[in-house]
Amino acid sequence: MNNYLALFIFSWLTTLISCHDIDNKFSSWSTYGGDPTGSKYSSLDEINTGNVENLKLLWTYNVFDKNEKHRNGIQTNPIIINERIYLIGPDFNVHSINSKNGALIWKYNPFPEKKISGTTRGVTYYDDGVNGRIFFVAESFLYCLDALTGELINSFGDGGKTTLNKGFERNTKDLFISVTTPGIIFENLLILGSRVLDSSNQKTIPGDIRAFNVLTGEIIWTFNTIPRPGEKGYDTWPKDSWRNEYLTVNSWGGFTLDQKNEIVFFGTGSPSYDHWGGNRVGDNLFGNCIIALEANTGKRIWHYQTVHHDLWDYDIPCPPNLVQVNINGKLIDAIAQPTKTGQLFVLDRLTGNPIHPISEKVVPQSDIPGEVTSKTQPFTKPDLIYGMTKIDKSSFNKIEGFREKSIEDSLKSMDYGQLFIPPGVKPTMVFPQFNGGTDWGGAAYDINDRMIYVNCSNEAEWFAMINLVQGKKVSVYNYGKQLFSTNCTTCHNNSNIGLKASINNFSLADKEKIKNSILNGKGLMPAFKNLDDQKLNALSSYILKTGKEEIIEVENSNKIFEIPWVANGHPELKTKNGYPINDMPWGTLSGIDLDLGEITWQVPLGTYPELEKKGLSPTGTFNMGGPIATAGGLIFIGATMDERFRAFNKKNGRLMWEYQLEAGGYATPSTFQVNGKQYVIIAGGGLGKPGTKGGNKLYCFGL
Repeated sequence: MNNYLALFIFSWLTTLISCHDIDNKFSSWSTYGGDPTGSKYSSLDEINTGNVENLKLLWTYNVFDKNEKHRNGIQTNPIIINERIYLIGPDFNVHSINSKNGALIWKYNPFPEKKISGTTRGVTYYDDGVNGRIFFVAESFLYCLDALTGELINSFGDGGKTTLNKGFERNTKDLFISVTTPGIIFENLLILGSRVLDSSNQKTIPGDIRAFNVLTGEIIWTFNTIPRPGEKGYDTWPKDSWRNEYLTVNSWGGFTLDQKNEIVFFGTGSPSYDHWGGNRVGDNLFGNCIIALEANTGKRIWHYQTVHHDLWDYDIPCPPNLVQVNINGKLIDAIAQPTKTGQLFVLDRLTGNPIHPISEKVVPQSDIPGEVTSKTQPFTKPDLIYGMTKIDKSSFNKIEGFREKSIEDSLKSMDYGQLFIPPGVKPTMVFPQFNGGTDWGGAAYDINDRMIYVNCSNEAEWFAMINLVQGKKVSVYNYGKQLFSTNCTTCHNNSNIGLKASINNFSLADKEKIKNSILNGKGLMPAFKNLDDQKLNALSSYILKTGKEEIIEVENSNKIFEIPWVANGHPELKTKNGYPINDMPWGTLSGIDLDLGEITWQVPLGTYPELEKKGLSPTGTFNMGGPIATAGGLIFIGATMDERFRAFNKKNGRLMWEYQLEAGGYATPSTFQVNGKQYVIIAGGGLGKPGTKGGNKLYCFGL
């Protein structure tokens, strides 16, 4: 046999074996993001570019009663185990349903005595060799359910649940902690991040990463996200910052796992408070970091910081994808991390060293008293993900009916034009906005051709800083106003749930009732146990429109304000006809060649129906939720504000199919196979932004 033929046969056999391994590895959807690597890729190909136009709605499932109201819609990425779908709704009810017809098998309600609502994106499955275990978090408790029956497993924790408030070095019993994105399983460990309060002038809880024993609920290891003395990064904070009850760094976006090398990967959010860091001078490790830990011990292997001393709320919102990159004929194991800044960090998986160029560039500095901004920030290879870092008159929105003067009026007294302009008294444009860029949906990766697919929003917002203490005096009303604007407006200004109107209906006699509701929670509102009497009094005074003449005298603002400067919120920048201030596209889907570090194709993602009716091409929209890729040559994604579910050709981004949902699919789809038939599911819960309608369905599609 000649050498060329032998080489051909060897290559063919290697490819065949490799493809077989890929088929086995990526044919199910048993983990948030599809598999432990977070690929969001499926080797299923029954639904493909040749027949996707025949895709039909097969069944729907009501996740909750249509008359209920939930402020964040349904963001779950369902998992499929043994022909059962497992999902969690915004009421924190966990459902097990038949994957063929959507029939309910069981439902578990952790709070039958009350209604709650919040953000939750999935559950975690552990194969215990018996019936399997389903883990999820509701409020501050980690629950463990029998996957077959939906009953609590009493041997776990205290009767099937354990509190997340335990295991810290200070008393955190009454402080808020929860989880938005499910954890990941490594051997007999469940590795979890957290959602904590990071608003101004509120005591908060450490955002440390913990690993829980899946059988007992015991904490096995902890990684300190604000370093202790002697730990790496301690010198990037003021002395003993880990003791400061107003400082925290958490990870809310989820995890990916390299099982072979026993490494867990994740990204962290911005340190609290988001927009002023005078009490945290320094780069603030491990805030805004991509981190690799030993999965069995929690020991840090490496980190890479994507924003130094963050003042823009540029959290890392999703875990990195585990990928490979071909450099000069050599395959390198790597990670690819999309970010809110619209950049893609591609790093060596074992060392954290950049594979594609990253440069530190000088950025503008803050003029807020006490603030010390980083002199430089990291920038990846330009335009790897679409995101305009420069806005001038040439990029103003010019669609039909637009009045340019409205933009000029908005920008007349505003700082804008580049990324990382620090917040100041003068209004500052934030672009990409606080939600990104890329958000929690993350990217999908195809291991066969090393392409990564990511959706990105391209809209601007603005903020301005307000000094809470003028002349060492502040009224109780104004103190309450600032506490409300920085801590409460996310819900109470949301027109979808009507709370803005309800807070205007109190009488003066209700002051104690208001204070009690804030302190202990009520209905959909969580408890704020961390607020002291002065803050409760100020908040209730603001709600009741009293306290304007009642003055708090302060020699030192820190006596009542740990954070003396706060932002006015996150107002959108829109034209008078309601469209984003910057030019189109306002949302994109991109296919990126990781070997080259370049965009192969990019298309607008979403449309405004009223502009579509006028014959305008798709403009793109703000988008929430991520894509999945399949061996059928397709990318499936909802995410857009036009409330449609779409399939694109992954070779060129051509739209192949779309379906109009009843409410927006602001979640990541899943795909699976039962008895040789492929299904695609997505939650249509709506409420991606104020003004968008809500829904209650899980949709299932097939041929």
